[in-house]
Amino acid sequence: MNNQVKSAARVLDVLELLSSRNEPMRLNDLALALGFPKSSTYGLLSTLVARGYVSKDSGDRYAIVEEFRRGFGWVGGFEALLRSVAAPIVEEIRDRLDETVFVCVRTEKQNARLVCKAVSRQPIRYDASDQNSLPGYGTVMGRVLLAHQPPEVIDAYFARTELLPFNEKTVTDEAGIRAELERIREDGYGTIVDQYAAGGAGIAAPIRRDDGRVMAVLDIATVTSRYEARKGEMLAAVLDGAARISARLGYRPGTEADRPAGKASGRKTRGDA
Repeated sequence: MNNQVKSAARVLDVLELLSSRNEPMRLNDLALALGFPKSSTYGLLSTLVARGYVSKDSGDRYAIVEEFRRGFGWVGGFEALLRSVAAPIVEEIRDRLDETVFVCVRTEKQNARLVCKAVSRQPIRYDASDQNSLPGYGTVMGRVLLAHQPPEVIDAYFARTELLPFNEKTVTDEAGIRAELERIREDGYGTIVDQYAAGGAGIAAPIRRDDGRVMAVLDIATVTSRYEARKGEMLAAVLDGAARISARLGYRPGTEADRPAGKASGRKTRGDA
């Protein structure tokens, strides 16, 4: 007697097929290989994409999320879902602007960790290692994430962090960095020019999950000269991209957590980052 649940078996069939392929697959090819109706295959894939087990790229091709391919130590979780929903938007922005696009999440130490990227194809471009932990005070990704933490978290971060320069333009006084965090909360985005990497610039906006909390950041990273020439276009792209990713994560404006953080800190500062 066969006690298999048909729908569960089909989900596993999809995952097993995708895990055996090194290249993404199109819907028609998946349905044909599995012998499933196209409509059923689409429904299974949509569910797996929504839950973060399968990714869908800008060419409507499906692939298993790499963490799942590497073994059972992985459980879907927010990061896998974030990568899945963000990747097509990240690639779309990269293709439109031909600039590098990053998505980062916050670490326990309030730094930024890269989880998704699409790199510019221009000869002179900005890039970062997938393993990089980017400092919360010194990068625009880190600042956007830090700006939306509770006041006590921000205070604890400054209390334990040595603000070292990366070049002669790095802002290393706490007052100046706190002023920049305040601007990010007020404006809804952050920018940085030449402070972390000489000749490099970035513009970043927060990504919110369904409960309104800022859990990630979208960043367009480029060389300073191209940023200065196209900053308006890049701002529009990063705000739109972050809003679209947030919407795919279930966020709707007006959520309870959708409010500025950090303003209750007892420290009053002035400065310009």
